[in-house]
Amino acid sequence: MMIALALVLAYVAGSFPTAYLVGRINGVDLRTVGSGNLGATNVQRTLGWRWGLLVYVVDFLKGWLPTLLLPGAFGLAQGWPWGVAIGVAAIAGHVKPVFLMGKGGGKGVATASGVFMALAPAATLGAIATFIAVVAISRYVSLGSLVAALSLALILLWQAGAVLTPLVVVGFCIAAFVFWTHRENVKRLMRGEERRLGGPSPSKGAV
Repeated sequence: MMIALALVLAYVAGSFPTAYLVGRINGVDLRTVGSGNLGATNVQRTLGWRWGLLVYVVDFLKGWLPTLLLPGAFGLAQGWPWGVAIGVAAIAGHVKPVFLMGKGGGKGVATASGVFMALAPAATLGAIATFIAVVAISRYVSLGSLVAALSLALILLWQAGAVLTPLVVVGFCIAAFVFWTHRENVKRLMRGEERRLGGPSPSKGAV
């Protein structure tokens, strides 16, 4: 019963529609402009970097706080399995938010980074540094997200001494999930059609 309640709370926290609310504050439905995605990147491109940063921070906290606090609050184990399950519930809420009827969520990168900051902070910091480096060099936010997700899994594997611990397996599953949510971006990257940071507006569905 306690784990079920913790999972529901994490899912509801993850469902908080940060980008949607920021858009509405500014008189914009972000699902109909830019990429149509309710994530920090579309907010930054549509409303400016300050709003984009705010959305990223709140979406990060949606993953970090439930994963960090709920296991202890409900007498559950940190990390594997309950901390991980709570983190996954928060990510699911961000991607399929209950407040938007399960539609129009983000792609999960910011919330997932918050989850793993609670579970494996050193590996997550390494992945964030990788993201910054890739975006700085390529100016592709989507590419940075993809490389960061994969690098997180590989760092976790390295930290575990090349042993497939449950956390390592979850890391690779989350990386696969990020690739799946970015599948259209991958196609555009392969065609050379993906929008660079600061470039012209992308077609609907870009990151």
